[in-house]
Amino acid sequence: MRDARVTDEVRAHPYPLLFATVSGAHLYGFPSPDSDYDLRGVHLLPLDSLVGLGPGDETVALSHVRDGAEVDLVTHDARKFFALLLRNNGYVLEQLYSPLVVHTTPGHDELREIARGCITRRCVRHYVGFAAGQWRLFETEQPRRVKPLLYVYRVLLTGIHLMRTGRVQASLPACNAEMRLPYVDELIARKTAGPEHSELADADVEFHRGEYLRLHALLVNAAERSPLPDEPTAHAALHDLLLRIRLAPAAVAA
Repeated sequence: MRDARVTDEVRAHPYPLLFATVSGAHLYGFPSPDSDYDLRGVHLLPLDSLVGLGPGDETVALSHVRDGAEVDLVTHDARKFFALLLRNNGYVLEQLYSPLVVHTTPGHDELREIARGCITRRCVRHYVGFAAGQWRLFETEQPRRVKPLLYVYRVLLTGIHLMRTGRVQASLPACNAEMRLPYVDELIARKTAGPEHSELADADVEFHRGEYLRLHALLVNAAERSPLPDEPTAHAALHDLLLRIRLAPAAVAA
């Protein structure tokens, strides 16, 4: 991604980066004209901060307004990010496989290959839990907004796609091209044409509750029938990559 606002934010990071990608509404396929840019990635702490007495910055969060847009960059040190990959964390998988790449390295390419062994049946828990939280938010908040409802459908359809195919697809329009739910396209059009916090005063809550429960059941069923393994198989390969990054970072993160 060649937008100067996001590349400038990445250049301001205090540590070398293994990768940085765009997440949030731009990745999910429904950015509003005033949506923030959410950048995520992995940084590499120097050895002295890892073996000395001082605590290293396991997580770094930067936020600036650049040319009228808020740009947020959050990165984890490689060790923390690798550990999250081994915990069936769909969120970090989506960051790793985001096609909206701002900064990449040979280590990023290698990590994307290795992390296929972190895509498991148990990732379903991430998507079930995230969808439930967003549904509660949509159902109880006043006034109701388009964004939480879109997040409900986004995580359910992403989870179904992952369980069925073993591939990470965080874009709601791409997932819905397979599911063909007309109301999802209508919600996306509404969100992308209006402000980030567009209201949905005319929402048919009972209809969406029924669809939430139906898609939730599809997701659970897809997980039960999925050929994916129950546990990650990439622990040894991630360990090897982390050692090489620490001992010769220039060779992997150039």
